[in-house]
Amino acid sequence: MRYNLAMRGTLLNTATVATGATVGWLVGKQIPGSYQTVALHGLGLVTCGLGVKMFLQSRNPLIAALAMAGGGVIGLAIGIHAGIGELAEWFKHSLGQGSSPRFVDGLITSFVLFCIGPMTLLGCMQDALEKKSELLSLKATMDGVAAVFLAAASGAGVLVTALLLLIYQGALTLAAGWLRPIAADEELLAETTATGGAILFATGLGLLEIKDLHTANYLPAVFFAPAAVMIGRKLPWGRKPQT
Repeated sequence: MRYNLAMRGTLLNTATVATGATVGWLVGKQIPGSYQTVALHGLGLVTCGLGVKMFLQSRNPLIAALAMAGGGVIGLAIGIHAGIGELAEWFKHSLGQGSSPRFVDGLITSFVLFCIGPMTLLGCMQDALEKKSELLSLKATMDGVAAVFLAAASGAGVLVTALLLLIYQGALTLAAGWLRPIAADEELLAETTATGGAILFATGLGLLEIKDLHTANYLPAVFFAPAAVMIGRKLPWGRKPQT
């Protein structure tokens, strides 16, 4: 019962994404492809801007660089992008969307877009530890609006993201006790946010059709960043002088 109460924000977020994606998918069928592309590019520009804003919170860009490199290698080694792609293909054919060219890209892009950022971590922490859902309620509104435009351009793949969002944020909510040190430490949160910003910027480049960087492979970087900060603190040159 305790965990059911704690996940109210995640359930709301899941509902808004599912609703927004459904509306966008149905409306998108009536919109010409050129207009869908314009909407997709607009969302890409905003995503790039948000990514830059988040990255500028970094106190040490080297941490984000190390996290992106290390996290990307780990993600490629365990095949995160390929795995999500195979799952998306399964959903695509199971839902009879075999003729939808953007189904897989829409699912992967929306998953990264909705699950990366400080509001996800902090919102799940607040939901679990304080039994409040203000942050996730705000995130739910933003994600729901974005889901409309993304689904209008990419199709039903965004609707499936609602299920993945439920699993991902639900896991973060249940693990809130272990994640508390990241949310409570300003430096850890800043570098985690900056790394997430770099991933969002890469996602924006994909939405703009400039370069597909397989951003899902970089998801481990979000957890690699705080680990790099903590390791750095253990090194002689990383310790703060005592006063």
